[in-house]
Amino acid sequence: MIKLKEVKILSPTGHLGFTPIEEESFWKGVNKKPDFICADSGSCDIGPYPLGADVAASPEEWQKHDLELMLLASRELDVPMIIGSASDTGTNRGVNQFARIIKNLTKKHGLKPFKMATIYADVQKETLLKRLEKGDVIEGLHGRPPLNKEILNRTNHIVAVMGVEPYIKALEEGADVIIAGRSSDVAVFAAPALWSGIPEDIAFYAGKVLECASFVAEPFAGKESVLGILREDEVIIEPMSNYQRATPESVASHAMYERIDPFIEWLPGGYIDMRGCVYEAIDEKRTRVRGSKFYRTPEYKIKLEGSGKVGERCFMIVGIRDPYLIANLDKVIEWSRKKVKEKFGESGYGLYYHVYGINGVMGELEPIQNPRPHEVGIIVEGVAPNLEMAKELTYLAGRNFLYARLIGVKGTAGAAAFISDEVLVAHPAYEWTINHLVKVNDPLELFDIRFETVGGV
Repeated sequence: MIKLKEVKILSPTGHLGFTPIEEESFWKGVNKKPDFICADSGSCDIGPYPLGADVAASPEEWQKHDLELMLLASRELDVPMIIGSASDTGTNRGVNQFARIIKNLTKKHGLKPFKMATIYADVQKETLLKRLEKGDVIEGLHGRPPLNKEILNRTNHIVAVMGVEPYIKALEEGADVIIAGRSSDVAVFAAPALWSGIPEDIAFYAGKVLECASFVAEPFAGKESVLGILREDEVIIEPMSNYQRATPESVASHAMYERIDPFIEWLPGGYIDMRGCVYEAIDEKRTRVRGSKFYRTPEYKIKLEGSGKVGERCFMIVGIRDPYLIANLDKVIEWSRKKVKEKFGESGYGLYYHVYGINGVMGELEPIQNPRPHEVGIIVEGVAPNLEMAKELTYLAGRNFLYARLIGVKGTAGAAAFISDEVLVAHPAYEWTINHLVKVNDPLELFDIRFETVGGV
């Protein structure tokens, strides 16, 4: 650990590789001589499929673009580069993928040797099963039951969400580049701040507001760089793009978003309390924040994320512009569902109708009742144990929009329109199976940290 009175952290993107970093604001941030260049590269927002199937959600070319910018800048400045939740999900595959890209980029640019740390976060089912057999209770979050064998059997892949400790360990061992598995977004930024001597109250809050980069500023923009300046009792946020500014309102709103309690952020080992935060505009571009607190919890708990395959999935797109059919759409869907049941029975598959123009986005939570659209687009979604069944039931459901028998319909040609009379094969369907907390005695015990020298001979 070192002791700095001021630490500057550059955050160039809220999700590395998801969409490429904007280069102009990035290099402007690099010219500010940051002490660390950090980025989160993962999220649950992408859904359970990438974790369960263990695949990336971002194109490797975009990931390479962002990693190249960060690597060249960090080596030029001789400051640590830190990546968390590598390749969208933070699995071992993602860590290895990013490590491979870093090595190839190092060779491409002839960079001098440096020390790279890779931190792995995969958790094997057997590890958790042993805990259950010992009588450990692994508690579920947000109404989920405690973890059990049945849930484990439905799960394809599991990761643990690390806190700051693995990052600090890597920095203590002299890592110049850190590629980490699944991580708390906050930890990616709080860890280097803590290692530099910044108090917990400030370090953790800074991680909270820096992790999504330009989302903390206004007007809204993605993939623009933001600089955080951390001192003993304050955080200063400064956007690097020419057209953005950090205001008290933009910083406060970002600190509060995506939370059940807008003032509390739970993390491995503790929580941030933002009820005492004071936001002050320094000038038109920058905002200062003071008053955040961090409290340790008596037990150290780590979140587990797991995803399991449900089945193969297909879509069919159906358009309807007939006002009578739209007014009786529930009956049309009932007819379609009935024909599928006649063929496949009551269970053993999933059949869903997403009606855009009425409630396709929010479903039953849609607050606007009795809308009157002139046309609707229906995505028929079929899920089944095998692809052949998924295709057939989706076809059957989609085509029966042509044949729904409604009282008062005199035409015989049908009133549904297909942009293409075909079933579209989608990624397999996965579901979140594990969203649980496991108690640990050592914050490092679920994570494997490795070191190697990259570059040179």
